[in-house]
Amino acid sequence: MSDLMHIACPTCGAKNRLPRERLAEHPKCGHCGEALFLQHPAQLTDANFDSLVGGTEVPVLVDCWAEWCGPCRRFTPVFEAAAKELEPGFRLAKLDTQANQATAARLGIRSIPTLIVFKGGKEVARISGAMPLEPFLEWARQYA
Repeated sequence: MSDLMHIACPTCGAKNRLPRERLAEHPKCGHCGEALFLQHPAQLTDANFDSLVGGTEVPVLVDCWAEWCGPCRRFTPVFEAAAKELEPGFRLAKLDTQANQATAARLGIRSIPTLIVFKGGKEVARISGAMPLEPFLEWARQYA
């Protein structure tokens, strides 16, 4: 029997079951047909945060940011590059804290950028501040 896992679709939010060994085969959503891993960060909102973070069994790495934040904007290309490196072993996602204040408050975001790793919907690690790609990848991979 295969080791089945649940992956929430970043496009439509549907939960998909697939064998763990098929993660690297570019799986598509059984509901909307879009790729389950986009090789760029998914967009989180107050409405979809719980279903995408809690409905995905790979670690979810969330970048909490805001458009007005200079360090956040400078970190964006690093986070984009990390998505290409880390997916499908991780789901990378961005939460605009200005537009999604309820979720930002629930997470206790006090400075941005703040990076949070979730496993099984539960926070397991957090770090604040932008960093270069290699140190960021090293930090993230310890939570795989």
